[in-house]
Amino acid sequence: MGDAAERSPEDLFAGLPEVVAIFRKVQRAVFTIGEASVAVSKSQVAFRRRKGFAYVWRPGQYIHSDVPAVLSIALPHEVRSDRFKEVVHPSTNVWMHHLELHTPSQIDDEVRGWLEEAYANAG
Repeated sequence: MGDAAERSPEDLFAGLPEVVAIFRKVQRAVFTIGEASVAVSKSQVAFRRRKGFAYVWRPGQYIHSDVPAVLSIALPHEVRSDRFKEVVHPSTNVWMHHLELHTPSQIDDEVRGWLEEAYANAG
């Protein structure tokens, strides 16, 4: 396998079909909104416009976890929802919302709405 620029989401999530399925559902939701680049690093898949706005990663890569994937959505303000595992404020204009995902069906209209706002803010 080559460097990170050549890695695919399937490389990152090799042997984890449930994570690939979740990633693909997020990807379809993002691409329905508009064009975005997809960047794969050693730890996550990022969706970007001018800046990153959504990230899919696997908590089990770092700690023992039964959560297949986390979708982190960057928004310019805090959104309060019981669906978020955690919301952090890493910089002045960014609130990072972490959503634990067990199945692709969790990418619903509410999540698509958050992705639309994050997409618009990243342009």
